[in-house]
Amino acid sequence: MRLSKYSIGVGDRFTHQAKAQLKACMQAMEKGVEVIPVWNKSNREHTLIGSEPGSTRHAADDAVRALDWEKQYFCDADHITFETVDRFLETCDFYTIDVADSIGQLTTPVNVEAFVERHPELLRQVRLEGVEESFEITKEDLRSTAQKFLAAVMRAGEVYRKIENRNGADNFVSEISMDETDRAQTPAELLIILAAVADEHIPIQTIAPKFSGRFNKGVDYAGEIAEFESEMVLDVAAIGWAIRQYGLPDNLRLSIHSGSDKFSLYPSIHRTMKRFNTGVHLKTAGTTWLEELIGLAEAGGDGLKLAKDIYVEAFRRQDELCAPYATVVDIGRTELPSPEEVRDWSSEQYTSALRHVPASAAYNRNFRQLLHGSFKIAAKMGSVILT
Repeated sequence: MRLSKYSIGVGDRFTHQAKAQLKACMQAMEKGVEVIPVWNKSNREHTLIGSEPGSTRHAADDAVRALDWEKQYFCDADHITFETVDRFLETCDFYTIDVADSIGQLTTPVNVEAFVERHPELLRQVRLEGVEESFEITKEDLRSTAQKFLAAVMRAGEVYRKIENRNGADNFVSEISMDETDRAQTPAELLIILAAVADEHIPIQTIAPKFSGRFNKGVDYAGEIAEFESEMVLDVAAIGWAIRQYGLPDNLRLSIHSGSDKFSLYPSIHRTMKRFNTGVHLKTAGTTWLEELIGLAEAGGDGLKLAKDIYVEAFRRQDELCAPYATVVDIGRTELPSPEEVRDWSSEQYTSALRHVPASAAYNRNFRQLLHGSFKIAAKMGSVILT
């Protein structure tokens, strides 16, 4: 099962948006660009709202049938681990294997030394095609990087083989995710990680490293754009080197997580793809839920009241809502409007604060981030939200 060059991971908290998301891919096709939809929902999100992976598959299949989509499409078990993958095996054909929690866990010195001995090709000046930079990796560099990442990659191998044993090697797409960590991986570290992935015989087609800056949910990138572009260029070049060196799938590309709303980065992403003639997997962050909130508020009346109620409850429970997303939300709490203030807002005031138009004086990125995590509250409201 081979992922096409351009793919987009689309979140859909309450399975209301599959047709609209697929229509966006169809509009891209009309402009001559094939973008493959990958409906993604994590175990964390299913648990928070009480849904099952089958609901995502059902919504995707229904949208594909209704709109006569004849291209690829996938359902992604997003950010799964060895402990959580089982509930996805029946319905998913794309697996984002998250090993962030295993980074830094120690493996045995024997494993580390065996890895170092297997990879003398890394103990020299490594020159990457398409860039001027090269890397000098010493044996100590290789050893210390293996100590940090080898246990995580070996854990990914265990997850991969669990899926393979159940579904067959050729029946799903694999991704490894390392983005929800405290520090960006260097290109040299990425080379070493990919060597370990090859050792584990994981035919990954996408990999999600961490980049510098903040990829906060639902809002634009916070960081130095030039630094991001430099990192992306070097990572793409490193992936190309690893493909040639280790026989990894030739369509292996970067996966950029929480990629929706990162408007300031899209020119850099586009330039890098053109420069290397490569694809990308852009994973959105479930921001269609925010569009649903905007629609409720625009409706006025009971819809606006419901949108306000959700914010008031989210404001009260912000520690709880933000905790699972600590690495990807950054809320200035003193800049949040008070519940009393929001209670008096008109539809226009609510939607103007929420809609992602950074140039607008009314836009409030803190309001938007908090409401991004408020789907947990909405899920408890029953049929008024779920149907």
